[in-house]
Amino acid sequence: MNYISVENVSRAFADKALFENVSLGINEGQKIGFVAKNGYGKSSLLNIIAGKEQPDSGTVNRRNDLRMAFLSQEPDLDPKITIEQAILDSDIPTIKIIANYERAMQNMEDADAYQAAFDQMDAANAWDFETKYKQILSKLKLDDLSQIIGKLSGGQKKRIAMAIALLSDPQLLIMDEPTNHLDLEMIEWLESYFKQEDYTILMVTHDRYFLDRVCTEIIELDRGNLYTYKGNYSYYVEKKQERLDIEQTTQEKAQQLYKKELQWMRRQPKARTTKSKSRIDDFYTIKEAAFNRRKEHQVELEINMQRLGTKIVELHKISKSFTGKQLIDNFSYNFQRGERLGIIGKNGTGKSTFLNILTGKLKPDTGKVVVGETVSMGYYTQTGIDIKPGQKVIDVVKEYGEYIPLNKGKIISASQLLERFMFDNKKKHDFVEKLSGGERKRLYLCTVLIQNPNFLILDEPTNDLDIPTLNVLENFLMDFPGCILVVSHDRYFMDKIVDHLFVFNESGDITDFPGNYSDFRSYVGSTDIALEPETKAPSKPSPTAEPAIKTATKSGPTREEQKELSRLENRIKKLEQQKKTLQDSFLDTSLSTDDVTANSIKLEKTKSELEELEMQWLELTEKLDV
Repeated sequence: MNYISVENVSRAFADKALFENVSLGINEGQKIGFVAKNGYGKSSLLNIIAGKEQPDSGTVNRRNDLRMAFLSQEPDLDPKITIEQAILDSDIPTIKIIANYERAMQNMEDADAYQAAFDQMDAANAWDFETKYKQILSKLKLDDLSQIIGKLSGGQKKRIAMAIALLSDPQLLIMDEPTNHLDLEMIEWLESYFKQEDYTILMVTHDRYFLDRVCTEIIELDRGNLYTYKGNYSYYVEKKQERLDIEQTTQEKAQQLYKKELQWMRRQPKARTTKSKSRIDDFYTIKEAAFNRRKEHQVELEINMQRLGTKIVELHKISKSFTGKQLIDNFSYNFQRGERLGIIGKNGTGKSTFLNILTGKLKPDTGKVVVGETVSMGYYTQTGIDIKPGQKVIDVVKEYGEYIPLNKGKIISASQLLERFMFDNKKKHDFVEKLSGGERKRLYLCTVLIQNPNFLILDEPTNDLDIPTLNVLENFLMDFPGCILVVSHDRYFMDKIVDHLFVFNESGDITDFPGNYSDFRSYVGSTDIALEPETKAPSKPSPTAEPAIKTATKSGPTREEQKELSRLENRIKKLEQQKKTLQDSFLDTSLSTDDVTANSIKLEKTKSELEELEMQWLELTEKLDV
């Protein structure tokens, strides 16, 4: 059954065409992920399909009786009302019946009112819906419905809008970045919920695991054209590469034909015959195909950062509490060179507080932080850029630095750095207030990187970034030689970047887990298990029991050595893969002499580092007798 038909829809913004003559259909049962680069018109097309905006041309036909819910990036909620009133105002009849019944239960003395409410529940068959209603509110942590919306955080408002969308029982659910501001536990519950519920879904999200596990079809908007892939995100990645390979082959053939036709054009006399006209017309078509190459930007920066000394950052028994809630309790840790650490935990467990203590923006209640003399921190916060009216993009970056040094004595200017982060010449001289949310995030990354840090701290860096930008950022971080500390709800990003995790829980303890996020979920087991250990009375462990993960607060030499062993093994594995990739690159006969030389130097450097780490690993395993 067809729900929506989009026919020849076009939309332009200022002097730029976002898409032209786009057509697609949405049918019952489809779960569609919609992907595109920032600025290509994802949100605009979603708004047009949902009826929030009108296209410049074309038509959108919707089924007359279609129940549709739309979750925007920034929910439009009345700040003066309570959560309960916002849900009641969503015009869902069954919710009003449930709310009336719950009020009647609180006033059981009025037997007539209670009976009337009970009868209404029966008549509307609302008992099953009540269970669903309570489950959704509970899973989205909307426990106190008396809170005023204007006093809530952006994440809480997003959860309210999500609850309203789900409770409206839509046939078609359209969502723009549904996982933004949700913690990991909520995201995983939402994945499970969408897989078991009979929704038709169209969504934009940068969460690649979410796309992979929920969607059965991917639609990509690429340079004004739509491409459909009948599979999940992993299938899309594979098939898109096949499409790009075909495009590359086609373009190479067009370039060869263009050269041939160009010679013919130059030989022709000025007064060409009518017979040649068709061939001349064909020449311009061939020329357009030959020069229609993809402009894929890659961030390739071999930064020559200051070398880290033996002392990096030491945390000595730090504690922090707010309004009686213990966020961090007597925590100690010493960072090592090249460490790649992720931080996870529920919202409100102190992750951002920890980063602010680490960077000196906040003082601990007890304990101290010692930072080594060679450490240069780069701190990417959730707050982003402080926009000044009339300031241009290039000027923002130059406030933090004119250039950064690269290997081999080279430098990269502020302007060149922006180009590598997908800002063309026009964008570099645009006013910052004209940038989209994703473009501002990219600009903010540039301001952090141009300071040439050797200890990089990233607090939710993936929010508002499109998937191509995430791939670029991940490739950069994979080669980053300094320390990396990441807080992120993007599980794919965490799996790719970090070697071990700090797991924050609501009691103030911090657990050091030796692995990435997927390793952690496998260890914990069910996605229903919370991200903190159960609180239970201490008991004597069984001699045969498998040892639990130790918390970092109870750390000793053995834990440090085990963590170092895990770090070495992860790093060795990545270097071996890098070594193989470099060796395989020499089989490519199309490589230039300069590329071969550069790869040879990089291979020798990789081999040297690999040998050093393998020696460290051998020494450590002998010491630990493992």
